[in-house]
Amino acid sequence: MKKTLTVLGVLVLVVILVVGVGTWLSDRGGEVGTTTGAPSSGQVDQPASCPAYEVIAAPGTWESSADDDPVHPTANPDSLLLNVTNPLQEAYGGDATADGANGGVKVWTLPYPAQFRNINALDEMSYDDSRTEGYNRVSAEMTATYEACPGTKFLLVGFSQGAVLTGDLVTGIGNGDGPVPAENIAGVSLIADGRREDGKGTLVGSADVQGIGAEIALSSVSVLVQPIVPGATMRGPRPQDFGALQDRVNQFCDPADLVCSAPRDVGNALQRANDLIAANGIHAQYSSNGNVVPGETVPQWIVNWARDIIDNGK
Repeated sequence: MKKTLTVLGVLVLVVILVVGVGTWLSDRGGEVGTTTGAPSSGQVDQPASCPAYEVIAAPGTWESSADDDPVHPTANPDSLLLNVTNPLQEAYGGDATADGANGGVKVWTLPYPAQFRNINALDEMSYDDSRTEGYNRVSAEMTATYEACPGTKFLLVGFSQGAVLTGDLVTGIGNGDGPVPAENIAGVSLIADGRREDGKGTLVGSADVQGIGAEIALSSVSVLVQPIVPGATMRGPRPQDFGALQDRVNQFCDPADLVCSAPRDVGNALQRANDLIAANGIHAQYSSNGNVVPGETVPQWIVNWARDIIDNGK
């Protein structure tokens, strides 16, 4: 029993390390008025200043800040999602205008604390509070856009903590409880989602992912989690799938990434403990790792996916 608890403690510590990727950043270049049944964006008249699409990017832990510029984010120049947002801004009008519209495409990066309090950083905001603030800010941005531009469609991209909060929001939208109707979501891409689960969304590329999201894997050992990561609730699986958006959600996960592919049980953790520790840098490498999606990196795949949707009016 003592050995089991020790290995579980190690697993928790490793997950802490990979949920926040600051150490390896240099290695990679509530209910809101839902309007179910609203007319599709192609049938909605809206001001000419409205973008046809809004790309919303939710960075991972330590890759954003609450006061960052959502149009020209500078909080972390090595942020993974800059490899998605910068190419899209360049493709659709170059420099963004004051409101973020780029020739019909608005690119908006979530400014939020992106912190993760742990025994080595007790002065940081807790994971629960940081994630909740990020969730609320994305929801508010979507609400404001939808109220002014009901025909605008959204492309949502999230990484790590940002993938968790985006996935939570999309679950609500797909099940009729969100800031915009499901039909206004053109697509979603989640990288290293800590609540990733088989059968929820489409796993792109890595067919050999055997594990599950860390929030699910660690939900039964919260007694070990709280002393190490105060305020980080391991909530288990999302209560629903993505509903109407099930076929519009892409999931990306390296099989060795503990955030999205943690061992499913204690026995497996005992067998894989050494492998897990050795693989703790994988979480930081999606912008350079060409093994998740054959022939290209995950950001490259997402940029091409987004451009296909935008260029073809999907």
